[in-house]
Amino acid sequence: MRILLLIPGTGHFFCGSCLRDNALGKALRGLGHDAMMAPLYLPFFLEEPAPDEPVHMGGINMYLRQKAPFTRNTPKPLADLLDNPALLRWASRQGNMTDASGLGPMTLSMLRGDEGRQADELEKLIDWIGSIETPDVVILSNVMLVGMARRLKQALCRPILCTMQGEQPFLDALPEPYRSDAWRTIAERAADVDAFLPVSRHYGEVVRERIGVSADRVHPVLNGIDLEGFAPGEPPERPTVGYLARMCADKGLPTLVEAFVTLKKRGSVEGLRLRVGGVVLREDEKLVAAQKERLHAAGVLGDVEFLPNLERDAKIELLRSLSVFSVPAIYGESFGLYVLEALACGVPVVEPRHGAFPELLEETGGGVLCEPGDADSLADALEGLLLDPDERSRLAQAGCEAVAERFTSERMARDVAAVCESLTG
Repeated sequence: MRILLLIPGTGHFFCGSCLRDNALGKALRGLGHDAMMAPLYLPFFLEEPAPDEPVHMGGINMYLRQKAPFTRNTPKPLADLLDNPALLRWASRQGNMTDASGLGPMTLSMLRGDEGRQADELEKLIDWIGSIETPDVVILSNVMLVGMARRLKQALCRPILCTMQGEQPFLDALPEPYRSDAWRTIAERAADVDAFLPVSRHYGEVVRERIGVSADRVHPVLNGIDLEGFAPGEPPERPTVGYLARMCADKGLPTLVEAFVTLKKRGSVEGLRLRVGGVVLREDEKLVAAQKERLHAAGVLGDVEFLPNLERDAKIELLRSLSVFSVPAIYGESFGLYVLEALACGVPVVEPRHGAFPELLEETGGGVLCEPGDADSLADALEGLLLDPDERSRLAQAGCEAVAERFTSERMARDVAAVCESLTG
């Protein structure tokens, strides 16, 4: 089967959705499918060398269409220059791409697809698809792309699938009236999608209810990871709590810092340290500095390491050095790939009792839950595992085995392929 995956790139930082989509594409090819990944907006930034593939609907041109609609008449050589991957990578470092407060008008326009200000860029994407062998099915990386489904179906006469992963927090952070308009537009455009693929059952229900999609069009496919390089390490010399995600408030870094300070004050876990790894964007630097100041004021900064923007090998090394892992996100995560990665390294997890975490821990048996946004509850759960090596070992083994058996990228690809085949057969 020939499958085209349309995936927004990030340009310069690791993103869980991008890593998941890349693992899916590789696994589909490993199963014998002709799976092509096409970057939208910005180039891919992956844990492996990524070729400078043409970027479609390039971010600079998309922005110009929003701010200055007359630029749709830009001469093709100049428009092509603005889609240069190197230029787009540079541009991605200059702005704040994650602050929804200023992105309402552009988000709504892009959701309107062929009726939005970026419609000519969508037509260019369709022209490119027409220049290659027609795919049997197109998979949109997330619900934010549903605006293009109608024109893709009209032009290709092929099924359109759409993954559901992580859209809700961004959409809910849009200011009104754009938040309500965006959700309403998604609900309208969802009619153009043949099947939705949420990355967890919980998140599928959340978004399905928000956009009014019938249950028979929703096919949960739980995430999987490429296990190459992942394996349990030797127990650390010192008890170590770890974190691996973007270093921002939404992922709960301040909650974890407060829990760590609490544990150090209790003194029940001798020699305790904290290792914090993950992406740091320019807009995150102030928060990271504030966490360091808090740790310094508590007299425990010397027991904490901050490891920003880790490559794959360094990420695995970090995970293998831990006793317990936690990313206490304050919003309802659609999944949390970092949980699978920690479990694949034999590290039990502590996660908040909301979002997809209860489902994921029930499926893997690899951790315990705490109360969301509650540093004391997190500290209690971490302390309980750190002081109980037998329970820690039991959870670690259960989680590691579950990931190896049921949460691989190959299993994920088989599930996705089965849905694709049901629509094309």
